[in-house]
Amino acid sequence: MSKPSDNPADPFKKALAEATRTMADDPEMTVTYSVDPSGMNKEGVRLPQVSRRMTRDEVLLARGTADAFALRRRYHDDGVSARYAPTGPLAREIYDAMETARCEAVGARTMPGTAGNIDAKIGHEADRKGYGQVTQSSDVPLSVAAGYLVRQLATGRELPKSAAHVVELWRGFIEDQAGEALESVDHVLADQAAFARLARKVISDLGYGDQLGDDPDAPEDDAGDDEAEQDQDAPDSSGDEEEGEETEASPEQSQEEQQDQSQAQVTMEDSADMEQGDEAELPEGEAPLEPPPPAPYSDADPNYTVYTTDFDEEIKAEELAEPAELERLRAYLDQQLEPLKGAVSRLANKLQRRLQAQQNRSWDFDLEEGTLDAGRLARVVANPTTPLSFKQEKDTEFRDTVVTLLLDNSGSMRGRPISIAAICADVLARTLERCSVKVEILGFTTRAWKGGQSRERWLAQGRPQVPGRLNDLRHIIYKSADAPWRRVRPNLGLMMKEGLLKENIDGEALEWAHRRAMARPEARKIMMVISDGAPVDDSTLSVNPANYLEKHLRDVIAMVERRRAVELIAIGIGHDVTRYYQRAVTITDVEQLAGAMTEQLAGLFEVDPKKRARALGLRRAG
Repeated sequence: MSKPSDNPADPFKKALAEATRTMADDPEMTVTYSVDPSGMNKEGVRLPQVSRRMTRDEVLLARGTADAFALRRRYHDDGVSARYAPTGPLAREIYDAMETARCEAVGARTMPGTAGNIDAKIGHEADRKGYGQVTQSSDVPLSVAAGYLVRQLATGRELPKSAAHVVELWRGFIEDQAGEALESVDHVLADQAAFARLARKVISDLGYGDQLGDDPDAPEDDAGDDEAEQDQDAPDSSGDEEEGEETEASPEQSQEEQQDQSQAQVTMEDSADMEQGDEAELPEGEAPLEPPPPAPYSDADPNYTVYTTDFDEEIKAEELAEPAELERLRAYLDQQLEPLKGAVSRLANKLQRRLQAQQNRSWDFDLEEGTLDAGRLARVVANPTTPLSFKQEKDTEFRDTVVTLLLDNSGSMRGRPISIAAICADVLARTLERCSVKVEILGFTTRAWKGGQSRERWLAQGRPQVPGRLNDLRHIIYKSADAPWRRVRPNLGLMMKEGLLKENIDGEALEWAHRRAMARPEARKIMMVISDGAPVDDSTLSVNPANYLEKHLRDVIAMVERRRAVELIAIGIGHDVTRYYQRAVTITDVEQLAGAMTEQLAGLFEVDPKKRARALGLRRAG
């Protein structure tokens, strides 16, 4: 005979577990309680721990979490979800958040009691993440706001205060871009496939259509359209009225006949006739298919063109110099900047302390359950029944992060500016790596002055008007995000190589770095651009409008800042980059670069929204 439990929370836990299985329509599902983060897998769900005190907040959070998992288990089909799921990370986040909101809204219609419980869960999570105190929409992921808004539209319920604040920050943007599509949410809730198609439409309207991947419905729709067109043309092409009547009466027979005709037509003789341009035998009303128009070169500006990409290169730093030369250049860089390294290191250590302070977990003491508190061990030994002798570790808010440093490698950076930029990137990479923040260091320039091989080809082909960008790009990878700093340390010496620094085409470099960042799996992505001027390439600007490169840079910046998947900041050296970037700092002395870089990164990692806003204001060093 089992001994009855003396924990007053046990009956509640047992009842909640049974209710969860019933709502999920899965009697075999396991339900456990843990201080670890809640979660769900194929076997069961893990719910928040409920202490002996059974406070109101604990009960509501456990109920809300259980209801949310149960409704997803009941109304969510993994196969349908996988079929329509986007391929890009941010689009997938929006898609999943909307699907979660759909399951919860369907459950609220059939089981109204779940709505209040899940509201409590949403409110708890939003408060824990500080959503009620944020002042800018960029401080909250778009996917979170999209999920909240779909839930509000589908249930008609007011959101908890912090969640409602998030929706209000994002509402204008979401409704302007996807308001028309969201009007149909209520009509497709019960049909997961129809809702998934709607979600893909919303994602496309929000500007992330490039992350959707192939449309799973497109092949079937195209096949149906082709069959319909063939059915209409069959009487004209067959010349037999009886077969035409049978086509209308028997679609299967029609399809077989059309396949036979297609096989008969696709012969070597017909192919040769088509190559010779013989259109006399084509059925009336048909014309040869034209190739689709080429995709635009730039996602930010479809009108931005490039004369040729044949001579562009994306290359690792170690491929541009021999190992011995890289070591020599690195030694030269260290020697040149020996007086500065101390100051830079002090700033980096300051940044490291601030990051580690946020990453360190904290503890809740004087609890009735959890891990035994060693500081109260004597009290427990003296009286084992003494309550409030346990502690629990709090979850950290620090998300996995990748930082991209994009350095201008143009000729105007030659000398002390490029040296200090290299050493700052070096020290920051070491510092952030110690804090478990991955860093990618990239550089951009051109392969030649005055256009290189691209211009030579343009001249040989008769100087076509408005050729677009007319130079050979060189995008350099000094350190990839996954490479340890110790292995790539010599690479930064390459910036000291004579003849490396040439022209700068910032817009394409920024778009390239953004694509690399978007391909990363980290939850948070930060990009810092260091430049000393506007984009300049004499070859391109001599045969295009004077603002051709500058306009493209502005368009790319607008795209990155609008999508909000990457947090973008810039530092201008002696050049006012605040007229391009929303978050930017201009320094007048290159010696201030180290301080500006560390302060800007520290500001991005600041937890307090007010301090963060001050750190990222349009502040100019010096």
